[in-house]
Amino acid sequence: MTAPAGSGFLAGHRRALLVPSAALLWGTQFAFLNPAIGIILVSLYGASAAEVGVALAAYNVSGFVSTLVVPTRADRRGDYLKPLLWCGGFTIALTTALALATTLPLAVLALVALGGPAGIAIGLLFAYQRHTGASVQQIMRTRAVFSFAWVGGPPFAAFLMGVLGQRSVLWVVAALGVLGLALTRVMMHAHATSPHARRPPPTGDPMGATLRRPEVLVLLATFVTLGAALNAAVSSLPLLVTDELGLDLEWSGIALGTCAALEIPILVLLGRITARFGPRRVVAAGCVAGLGYYALMVLVPSPVVLVAAQLPNAVFIATMSGVGLTLFQDVIGRPGLASSLFMNTTRVGAIVAGPVIAVGGTSSLGYGGVFLGCGVLVLLGLAVLVGAWWRTTRTTRTTRTARTALPG
Repeated sequence: MTAPAGSGFLAGHRRALLVPSAALLWGTQFAFLNPAIGIILVSLYGASAAEVGVALAAYNVSGFVSTLVVPTRADRRGDYLKPLLWCGGFTIALTTALALATTLPLAVLALVALGGPAGIAIGLLFAYQRHTGASVQQIMRTRAVFSFAWVGGPPFAAFLMGVLGQRSVLWVVAALGVLGLALTRVMMHAHATSPHARRPPPTGDPMGATLRRPEVLVLLATFVTLGAALNAAVSSLPLLVTDELGLDLEWSGIALGTCAALEIPILVLLGRITARFGPRRVVAAGCVAGLGYYALMVLVPSPVVLVAAQLPNAVFIATMSGVGLTLFQDVIGRPGLASSLFMNTTRVGAIVAGPVIAVGGTSSLGYGGVFLGCGVLVLLGLAVLVGAWWRTTRTTRTTRTARTALPG
């Protein structure tokens, strides 16, 4: 008995919906958990500010190592869904351990041993999407779905903790982890019956050789500086709003919420623009938008300008987080390694952001000096990117001219 004529079309559309659904689910899990970790450590285990800092640093180191190891191993087999299944298990184990732990050392041990591996899920998802032939527009749409989860996730998590207590958010994340396991099993079944099931593992240089390639080093340097600017700006915005502008803290939430909401349509639009003009041009344009935002924040005179300035900020963030990922995937042949290196530029950028905040915040501009420093970082990243791009273009033109001049 033959299948109905439209069954293959419908099956293909159902498979296409699985990845965005997974992005929404994983994004919601970490939009709930990550902002709440510090509060949980303080309220449940009596952690001091210094202890919270140490715990989060250890958690980020674990995430850094896990992000390098797991997706690159997935490249060898071309299988990104089985490690994604393990991420669901680690998420459930992490939240259960945090809810049941009785001392701070046990909670920190859970964060390091389970939290790092659990946090690589979204990188695996983007690697899987790239490996199965997704276009730039499809990847950008998935990134927009992930951003959508972060618009409503943190406020809803705060509401839950306020009404039901701090442990409630952990059990919600555990429930989302169970749903993630179930959805990943559905994705594995759909993949096994799809045309991509027999696709060979991706080819490309191993990590050591990749990190020696000049174009990869340029990307790493560019996106570490951009990530440092982004982290420093987000961390300093509440302080700028309250200390420099004399506004209520709620204005920083309004500004960040506006930026997050604007990111979603911008990411979808950037998918089309990137397909037409190429990722390097779009990243360069996004850096210009970032420079405009940081200049406005140094001079910001009113709440209206504060909120309006989130439009160029959203363009900059969407460009860095969405187009940057596709640029790494274009340059690096292995999608797991590309996602690993891209995600870790943000982690390293967060480390670099610390001195930027310390130096900028003590300048005569106050916290406006932090945004001035962020502008300098973006300008530096843009100069590195454009300079390398120009040299590559000039070399290519010279080579073509030499070949044209050859006799015969």
